[in-house]
Amino acid sequence: MMETVSVPLEGREYDVRIGEGLLADAGTHIVPLLHRPRVAIVSDEQVAAAHLATLEAGLDTAGISHVALTLPAGEATKSWPHFTRTVEWLLEQKIERRDVVIALGGGVIGDLVGFAAAVLRRGVRFVQVPTSLLAQVDSSVGGKTGINAPQGKNLIGAFHQPSLVLADIGVLETLTERDYLAGYGEVVKYGLLGDADFFEWLEANGGQAAAGDRAARLYAVKRSVEMKAEIVLRDETEQGDRALLNLGHTFCHALEAATGYSDRLLHGEGVAIGCALAFALSSKLGLCSQEDPSRVRAHLAAMGMKTDLADIPGDLPGAEALLELMGQDKKVVDGQLRFILARGIGDTFVTSDVPGETVLDLLREELA
Repeated sequence: MMETVSVPLEGREYDVRIGEGLLADAGTHIVPLLHRPRVAIVSDEQVAAAHLATLEAGLDTAGISHVALTLPAGEATKSWPHFTRTVEWLLEQKIERRDVVIALGGGVIGDLVGFAAAVLRRGVRFVQVPTSLLAQVDSSVGGKTGINAPQGKNLIGAFHQPSLVLADIGVLETLTERDYLAGYGEVVKYGLLGDADFFEWLEANGGQAAAGDRAARLYAVKRSVEMKAEIVLRDETEQGDRALLNLGHTFCHALEAATGYSDRLLHGEGVAIGCALAFALSSKLGLCSQEDPSRVRAHLAAMGMKTDLADIPGDLPGAEALLELMGQDKKVVDGQLRFILARGIGDTFVTSDVPGETVLDLLREELA
């Protein structure tokens, strides 16, 4: 049971293969990419403990030798020290421009390793093997790579497309419920930003997917990847349409900064809350009906997810401080914040024409 979504960027074409058992069969998929039967793998401690042996056995079966670096788990790994360590390790392993680096892990590892591959010898190829739902549906596809800075999230990076993505939905069974639902925040985003029918399907089937239904999981991942691939093809380097993929992220990135990029708020949880806030803001501006934000929150709540600022443990800064944190977002253009707002579920657009006072009012209401 495998589905393939192609990303036909001219000269940088690649497939996203989605199915079960892809980790154990990784060598079969990767060997056609290799000029010599050798790869370097970068993972984190948690993922390596669960999945590295399976990947290595799959490579062995195909006659591919391998070396591996294991980094600490967590958002703090997306930083200069671990990036430097990764690049220098790859150089120590004598990774050449025609070699392949494998990123085995969630979004943190995929982003960091992709950025390392982008700058190593001015660009080596890499394969994404995403092990979290969030990485499978979002961060492993589209070529955005990078690390965080003290000033904000993902502010240092490059566009560097993978040569292949292997999304093994079988590994999702090893996720905690919280990690799965955090990834589901990105799945919901796709329905909200451009496919009302998909959102309706999620309302009916999201619970089954969360409970482990393989067919439901396969469809949810495939449809999310299809939507991302379509947008990336139209706008690879985020000059226009690709910004739609940041629905909920302007709020999310500010909340992540406010919580110190800690386990108080996982990225996908911030995306879910951010989507709810984006629809609330859209309704406040008279762009969509009041029923739409209620429907968004109702589905998130039905899935057992965070929906409001009050769901984030610990204290948050005030509305003015949160708005200031939004100003560090990559979506700021000429000093103007860009928001992704909605005319309805499945109908979103990018705008800088949002009065700061309206955003402050919304944040004050939500904080209260």
